[in-house]
Amino acid sequence: MCTAITYKTNDFYFGRNLDVERSYNERVVITPRNFKIKMRCVEDLKAHYAIIGMATVIDDFPLYFEATNEKGLSIASLNFPENADYKALDERLNNITPFEFIPYILGKCKNIYEAQDELTKINLVNINFSKNLPLSPLHFIISDKTKSLTVESVKDGLKIYENPVGVLTNNPTFDYHLMNINNYMSLSEGVSENEFSNELNFNNYSLGLGALGLPGDFSSASRFVKATFVKYKSKSGSNEKESVNQFFHILASVSMPKGCVLVRDGEYEYTRYSCCCNADKGIYYYKTYDDFNIKKFDINSYDLNYDKLFETLEKL
Repeated sequence: MCTAITYKTNDFYFGRNLDVERSYNERVVITPRNFKIKMRCVEDLKAHYAIIGMATVIDDFPLYFEATNEKGLSIASLNFPENADYKALDERLNNITPFEFIPYILGKCKNIYEAQDELTKINLVNINFSKNLPLSPLHFIISDKTKSLTVESVKDGLKIYENPVGVLTNNPTFDYHLMNINNYMSLSEGVSENEFSNELNFNNYSLGLGALGLPGDFSSASRFVKATFVKYKSKSGSNEKESVNQFFHILASVSMPKGCVLVRDGEYEYTRYSCCCNADKGIYYYKTYDDFNIKKFDINSYDLNYDKLFETLEKL
């Protein structure tokens, strides 16, 4: 389970919590413009936009969890079990595997409008990365500073939703989340108003009663509502430090402490890392469950015309 959000002050920010039960040897990976991205069913991307994000590298291929390209377009993948439905090859479309989706879109598209056009030509195809690494059931949030989309490959086909809140969690499908959030329209950051009865006297005995009923559990539907509420109520300064700090505070409101979400006997999902990318400047920040110190990587500090991946030394 995971939560992805967008946030905007002077710059546009994109990031997520990665909530899993174990390590995937993930690290910050920069894909420079001339690194050949090998594709399974379409032509390799030999020249493309540079990309930065968190990834696991296997057989010299960056399996990105989330990433941003040098133009400010960002994508995150989130778990989507029982709903994700990948397709057979379709010769009418560009057959892209789910693990290729992030580098393919970010490599080719400079903004959300180019991505939206490219999505109409894509078939997310059911091809495993390898015999020992089957596909994960995923859906995606794609954003730039102008708007966000949610992309879901389901039984009915590839669904592309306008995402007006700039938030994504996990199951159910995105249309449910947009409907469900209507149940919370009466919540506010202020005091509670007496709509119960004019004949009864009520006392606002605590600050925050206007948000009474805001979900606090770890289900994906609840995290979607809470992340959206906290995001829209958040106040921060507009400089980089204040913006990044606030972004991490928003993510912290829906983070998972180890031990609260049981996956199987003795294994628990928890927030392994939280990240925030200043998509306008290409600066990627992250912190881990065991280290709250925020680490920073600037895509512009690397030779973006290079032809090999840059992998940071530290594995999470």
